[in-house]
Amino acid sequence: MLTITAIIKTKDGYADTMRQALLEVADNVKRNEPNTLGFFISEDPGAPGTFTTYERFADQAAMDAHNNSDVVARFFGIAKPILDGDVTLLTCNEISSKI
Repeated sequence: MLTITAIIKTKDGYADTMRQALLEVADNVKRNEPNTLGFFISEDPGAPGTFTTYERFADQAAMDAHNNSDVVARFFGIAKPILDGDVTLLTCNEISSKI
């Protein structure tokens, strides 16, 4: 199982915009990506505008399909101007889970 964890920080005043953009990606995943096995979004309650995503993919093809989708391109178009620094990305092989 392949995973991506992202830490995303927004500039002040843009938390709602980022939250909505992330939720649009999540909605697309639910409707159109059967091999994206999990797509989780969290927001730090102590630092509004700081989000994490945890994404689980059946295989490399599923990850590539997600990352190359129109909705992810749209997300980055919205996100890039409102990011506070670089996005931290970890692409990993999952070694344990409990869902």
